Amino acid sequence: MKISIRPLAIAASVVALSALTACVAPQPVYETARYPYQPPPPQMAPGAYMEYGRVANIEVIQSQSSGAPTSGAGAIAGGAVGGVLGNQIGHGNGRAAATALGLVGGALLGNSIEANNKAPRTYQTYRVSIQTDNGGYRAFDVPSPGDLRIGDRVVINNGQISRY
Repeated sequence: MKISIRPLAIAASVVALSALTACVAPQPVYETARYPYQPPPPQMAPGAYMEYGRVANIEVIQSQSSGAPTSGAGAIAGGAVGGVLGNQIGHGNGRAAATALGLVGGALLGNSIEANNKAPRTYQTYRVSIQTDNGGYRAFDVPSPGDLRIGDRVVINNGQISRY
């Protein structure tokens, strides 16, 4: 009795392909700011520090993460998946040619996906400059200025800025 391994190979191909396609979407990057914009708490804690002022300037600051070179893991995984898929096509010399094409195509695709995931990314933050009532300037880097506009009256409560 001859046991067919074709269904097993197809199942392994589908699992490997789904694992490789999971790498297509870039991972989210969470950027934390030192002084996020939040409304003031309902009650001040003992020893809390408050300042009042006006928003003098809001500027966009762009930063870029450094990219990383490809490690070759994407090309290896892609080549393996492509080779398995190519081996499912044809008979004899046609199967060998399809396997070789699958290997090369999968390796190129896997390397491209890995390079895209490791590419440099650009991020935006906002620098909110506040002129305090006592004449000083304070700057806060925040992920979003929220509803703050230049000229708005604000309160700084323990490093948190909010409209006043």
